[in-house]
Amino acid sequence: MSQLWSPAVPAASQLWIPPSSPTAAGWARSSTLSSRNRAPGRRFAQIVKLKPEFVDKYKQVHAAVWPEVLLQIKHCNIRDYSIFHDPGTGILFASFRYVGYDYEGDMEKMRENSKVREWWRLTDSFQESLVPGAKDSESGEPSWWKPVEEVFYQP
Repeated sequence: MSQLWSPAVPAASQLWIPPSSPTAAGWARSSTLSSRNRAPGRRFAQIVKLKPEFVDKYKQVHAAVWPEVLLQIKHCNIRDYSIFHDPGTGILFASFRYVGYDYEGDMEKMRENSKVREWWRLTDSFQESLVPGAKDSESGEPSWWKPVEEVFYQP
């Protein structure tokens, strides 16, 4: 199958080479970048199904996300995090931008936070994973949220 779209290649001074999968280790930095530059970010998108009986509760808990969870997300170099809901299908669509240098390491830090794991247990109970064999968010692989492919982006 041919690739329908691929992003424009940035100038060499801004080049970051994405890993082969969302779970691959971080981003390889171009030798032309100084260590003081921040990664421009890699966008992620993923889906999971929200159980219909928990729609209101899911929205309620996300209207007041625990401060410890929000702080850990920020410390793990995640920015522009959004979750959308399609009431017709029950699908939750999440997107975020990762701006760090070690995605795997940052995700491990996320999993090490007891409040984040507690949050995941709460919110996972409202959801059904679309990934065969997924047990929960805490387990890691296979992922609870199903990664989806980006086919178009207009900055």
